[in-house]
Amino acid sequence: MNDIMSKIKETTDYIRSHINTTPDIAVILGSGLGDVFDDMTSAVTLKYEDIPNFKASTVAGHAGELVFGTYNNRNILVMKGRFHYYEGHEMDVTTFPIRVFAALGVKKLVLTNAAGGISDALNPGSIMLINDHLSFMCPSPLRGPNLDEFGPRFKDMTEVYTVSLRDLSKKIASDNNISLKEGVYCYFKGPQYETPAEIRAVKMLGADAAGMSTVPEAIVARHCGMEILGISLITNKAAGLSGGELSHEEVTATAALAKNNMVTLLRNVIGEM
Repeated sequence: MNDIMSKIKETTDYIRSHINTTPDIAVILGSGLGDVFDDMTSAVTLKYEDIPNFKASTVAGHAGELVFGTYNNRNILVMKGRFHYYEGHEMDVTTFPIRVFAALGVKKLVLTNAAGGISDALNPGSIMLINDHLSFMCPSPLRGPNLDEFGPRFKDMTEVYTVSLRDLSKKIASDNNISLKEGVYCYFKGPQYETPAEIRAVKMLGADAAGMSTVPEAIVARHCGMEILGISLITNKAAGLSGGELSHEEVTATAALAKNNMVTLLRNVIGEM
């Protein structure tokens, strides 16, 4: 057994020793969204620093906790905060929880994030369903020896974000009078925000929103054969589109003010997945 598979086994064994059933769904909550499922029943909370091979969260607005519980009759694992490439982690560390989720038997993954709006239709407070992404400027999380236990060397990326889950989200949004946009998320490594020139360039390539997470996790989840739903909460206009400077404080503050519709959407989608 190679080193990464040994670490995955060690971590899954630890998590299994604290939960009593297989999770149906895993959810990764982005900046400012950590309390979405705080009312889960029979919740078990594990701090990242106590989980073998997990890293401590260093980003404001990320609690650094893995919570297992029941919501709407679904057994879910919730990551309250994620690992980012810009924190100094290699891609295999950034995406390590996804491999662990797959080893635990998780079949569906919900990825959320706070993002900058590029499209004219996306303003602070908008919610965007991710239908595709751009990531060719960044290292691939599948680089290096392939983990054959999870997927093939050359994995197709035609449909990363599962159509049926997107359709379900659109139906639930309509039923709850939530305005739900749809678009392409562009992944940047960070931690610096994008320049106006970079935003103009990726807009020409079809990007609707930009952020520093989600895509590495989605690629690895796709490699593992999971169904994937990606949702962005737009917390600011991207660089050069608002006339002001960008800050993480703005991101978390806007997320706190604008997340009610996001919470409603996520909770109802989870209940029907």
